[in-house]
Amino acid sequence: MVLFLRHLLRHLPGPVIVLLDNANTHKGEPLEEIRRQHPRLRMENFPAYTPELNPDEGVWRQAKRKLANSCPKDIDELMEDVIRSIDGVKRSQKKLRSCIEKSELPSFLR
Repeated sequence: MVLFLRHLLRHLPGPVIVLLDNANTHKGEPLEEIRRQHPRLRMENFPAYTPELNPDEGVWRQAKRKLANSCPKDIDELMEDVIRSIDGVKRSQKKLRSCIEKSELPSFLR
């Protein structure tokens, strides 16, 4: 997570606002340290148990549609199906935008 935030800060000028779910990977001293080092970085957490506010739930919903009709032979094939399905959503700005627009995020965050 820290590497990702450093990448963002290196490539995005001005204030950076990051919306996080409550995963353990989004907590801890390393994140607090990067927040102290970079005052232009603002990290906000979604309230607990609010998938309707979290656009990545829409990404998973779209990815799972294709997975529902697959029948992998083994774990390797399953991983290939999962990656292919997520990549299909990731490559489409239209699909990604729809995940944000269908969320119940306040309009000023869209």
